[in-house]
Amino acid sequence: MASITFTDYASSATARLLPFTGTNFRSNGVVFFRRLVNPLSVRTTSFRSLTIRSSSTSPPVVTAAMGSEAVAKVIDGKLVTKKIREEITAEVSKMKDEIGVVPGLAVILVGERKDSATYHMNEQKILNAVSIEKDVDGFHPLNIGRLAMRGREPLFVPCTPKGCIELLHRYGVEIKGKRAAVIGRSNIVGMPAALLLQREDATISIVHSRTKNPEEITRQADIIIAAVGQPNMVKGNWIKPGAVIIDVGINPVEDSKSARGYRLVGDVCYEEACKVASAITPVPGGVGPMTIAMLLSNTLSSAKRINNLQ
Repeated sequence: MASITFTDYASSATARLLPFTGTNFRSNGVVFFRRLVNPLSVRTTSFRSLTIRSSSTSPPVVTAAMGSEAVAKVIDGKLVTKKIREEITAEVSKMKDEIGVVPGLAVILVGERKDSATYHMNEQKILNAVSIEKDVDGFHPLNIGRLAMRGREPLFVPCTPKGCIELLHRYGVEIKGKRAAVIGRSNIVGMPAALLLQREDATISIVHSRTKNPEEITRQADIIIAAVGQPNMVKGNWIKPGAVIIDVGINPVEDSKSARGYRLVGDVCYEEACKVASAITPVPGGVGPMTIAMLLSNTLSSAKRINNLQ
């Protein structure tokens, strides 16, 4: 069997959340900073071994348009994000009417430029320096620690893993008692995703760069979250029939037919997976929009907490 090599998504040293007051943001001094990371009456339908519950208020499940052999339903992140943005907009309007406060979010980005890299910023020191009350990315060690502990609640959950779980919830995918495999163990996605699934009473396996025979582990999983940054790594024969796939990967691959010269694919081979899985997120249009939606949700939560609003 050919060896499989992959790397976990890892965070880069980036300036993070810092206090800021500025009139340009019109937020009454409540402004948040984040870094950018590369990165329902119930009708029950059974898909082989996994049950998905849908409802009249949850987004519709769209059949993957991959030919007559396709069985998977598309988990539409764009559609869910639109709904969440509408919910957030309504809450922000209510906050503005009640106390005259509008949450603000500003961004400081340290990219991959070589001249920037010469400063070799200490990422851990930056994370520790962030006020936990404004850690809308959810990367502060205290937030991660609370996430890992039973009986404790983090102030914020990292946006991409939170978005993955929100998609499962919005599409009525049962998590409790299910087997779940998380591919990747980064601090940004893999590790917090596994902790969130565990909080939902799933039985977790984590597949990483030192795992032997990863396909044997993923074939046992009812739910797979793939976040390793390797295009099309997870093949159809890695997947248990009827499993639900959340693909976090966003990888450019050469494509001469594209005007850009490349196209984006996930960590999961979509063409193969959609013939085996019961539901799957597309790339793009799946997890990506949810990351931004969860960032907005975290920002709203922080502003409400600071202003003693429920």
